[in-house]
Amino acid sequence: MSGLLLVTQGAVSQGVLWGIMVLGVYITYKLLDIPDLTADGSFTLGGCVCTVAILSGINPILATVMGLFAGLMAGAVTGILHTVFEIPAILSGILTQIGLWSVNLRIMGGKPNNPLLQADSTISFVVDRTGLSQSQAALIVGVVLVIIVIAVLYWFFGTEIGAALRATGDNADMIRALGVNINHTKLIALSLSNGLIGLSGAMVAQMLKHADINMGRGAIVIGLAAIVIGEVLMNRVKNFGLKLFSAVVGAMIYLLIRAYAIQLGLNVNDMQLISALLVAVALAIPVAMRKWREKAAYTEEDLYAAEHEGSGVKALAEASEDADKEGR
Repeated sequence: MSGLLLVTQGAVSQGVLWGIMVLGVYITYKLLDIPDLTADGSFTLGGCVCTVAILSGINPILATVMGLFAGLMAGAVTGILHTVFEIPAILSGILTQIGLWSVNLRIMGGKPNNPLLQADSTISFVVDRTGLSQSQAALIVGVVLVIIVIAVLYWFFGTEIGAALRATGDNADMIRALGVNINHTKLIALSLSNGLIGLSGAMVAQMLKHADINMGRGAIVIGLAAIVIGEVLMNRVKNFGLKLFSAVVGAMIYLLIRAYAIQLGLNVNDMQLISALLVAVALAIPVAMRKWREKAAYTEEDLYAAEHEGSGVKALAEASEDADKEGR
């Protein structure tokens, strides 16, 4: 298998698993309009809890669920800081993220990373029984998991509480006037979001066969970039389920771009700068397109108005000349 194909396969496999994290970011960023910076810490938390649990002899599936619940609790902490103590959402996320650094180190016994080289995992289970490579097994597991997560989210946001959560992001004053406690909906959204991020961290750790204290660095950047890339590619999509799917597609494309950049010989240390540029471009494109459309529409309206104004002035001048002739 060629090197480029291997790179593509690995990037797509990771992209699907990171896509679960992007779905979590989508809930807070797109539905609640909150850039929740807890993501960097809760992603690492999910990976740390999962690897420690697996190394302790716990079933890999149960360990993965534990990673999900660890992320959920991290999101609940951010939600409590924001809703109960009225700390701004972005600052609440920063506080939780900073605190999770020490928590994650404690979970891993003070070590910066936990290897899973010889331990069983959900992905190695598929590898052992199918003979597929690590990245191929991760892709299969990731696709199945993404389908399940999107189906559950589609169902949940169609329920009464899910609809209230979406309405909270659209118009908090209106939903409050209808008797809904928006603090509860925000708390649920932040918990659910970080639960998915923790699940993603647990799966990525199993694919990479280790958890690292820095594995979640830049997770929120990847999430935002993936969401915007997915929207640009599927901007005409109206169905909510397909919008969730577009976020996962965006994650795969983002990681493919990063993988190809490294393959072309770019310095790995420059990837943070490249990531920042990708996010900036992804965020700037929709704004630039909107301004261009507004300018084009404005120019057409001006031309139309000028033409009609010109014809009106000409008609008025002709009427004035006719009146002068009649007066003579």
